[in-house]
Amino acid sequence: MLLNIEDYRRRACSVLPRFVYDYVEGSADDGHCMRRNAGDLSSIELTPRVLRDTTQIDTSVEVFGRKWALPVGIAPTGLNSLVRPEGDRLLASAAAGAGIPFSLSTASNMRLEDVRAAVPGGMLWMQLYVMHREMASQIVERAQKDDYQALVLTVDVPVSGNRELDMRNGFRMPFRPTPRLAWDLLSHPGWSLRMAPRGAPDFANLTPSGSGAGSTSMQAALLARAMDRSLVWESLAWLRGLWKGPLLLKGVLHADDARMAVDHGIDGLIVSNHGGRQNDASPSAISALPRVVSAVGGRIPVFMDGGIRRGGDVAKALALGATAVFVGRPTLYGLAVGGQQGAAAVLGILADELVRSMTLLGATNVRDLPGSPGGR
Repeated sequence: MLLNIEDYRRRACSVLPRFVYDYVEGSADDGHCMRRNAGDLSSIELTPRVLRDTTQIDTSVEVFGRKWALPVGIAPTGLNSLVRPEGDRLLASAAAGAGIPFSLSTASNMRLEDVRAAVPGGMLWMQLYVMHREMASQIVERAQKDDYQALVLTVDVPVSGNRELDMRNGFRMPFRPTPRLAWDLLSHPGWSLRMAPRGAPDFANLTPSGSGAGSTSMQAALLARAMDRSLVWESLAWLRGLWKGPLLLKGVLHADDARMAVDHGIDGLIVSNHGGRQNDASPSAISALPRVVSAVGGRIPVFMDGGIRRGGDVAKALALGATAVFVGRPTLYGLAVGGQQGAAAVLGILADELVRSMTLLGATNVRDLPGSPGGR
């Protein structure tokens, strides 16, 4: 019986080949940062208020003029079609069904136009890696044309983190068969049968048209996160010239960077350490959140990702000032186990747990959570 996110994680571990599960679950170096994300969340206490009318609980939030049914979005994750064929579409559809946004990664395996066609009314955000500015410009212009509502520039990957599990598994583009990989695939026939008709996924957004998937070197560069390290604060003016909607920075942990973002006209921040996949010495996202919230002083919304595994974790982040949170691994677990229905089930678990947490805390809406702005 799958009752919580941990149940889905364990099931995903059994249904995915080892090299795929390690890619999803892996972290930088020794995994200290990833464990801090969860550990620091677990140590936070929220004091309930009692004798309040909680017959109606409202979990909705308004973000950039759009109403989310739940203060949770799906974070950008790459190579989703390695977890389940057409994973990007399935996750986007699950998000649309839940009334929340889905963030499509530059490292997606479906073209952004095809994802939009699959969820014509859905809330879609576009995440951007800048390897080459001409290619980045093309992606931004295409996302603008296809009504992606927000652009999320990931800023914590000047170089890829030291992900030793991927190295040990020989995880690279293009995939090269080895005896170890062959045994891994034979040991997971369900996954292998789903993948066989489609072959290895590629990074579909690396060409302006659908005629190709980009050069092998470009694919490898994206997998290795070989980014443009000359990108600096002043470079944001270039993006502003291309993108007319909300522009967010993902990967901000320092209060001074938060203030710099506001000064440079950024519309929102995502406090994140990349799920512990970049710098193993980084603070947990939840511990950095209050400093960033204080630094921006309510001028722009602040979001957070990293370590969210329970609806109670969502409540804790909101109580510390987050407008909403994003989840990455949890919905990938659901995708691995049950496709779109599995991802939707994970979102349903988070929603049910959040409602229960709010009821127990005496909060009828997210603004009433103890410690949150407006909370009492």
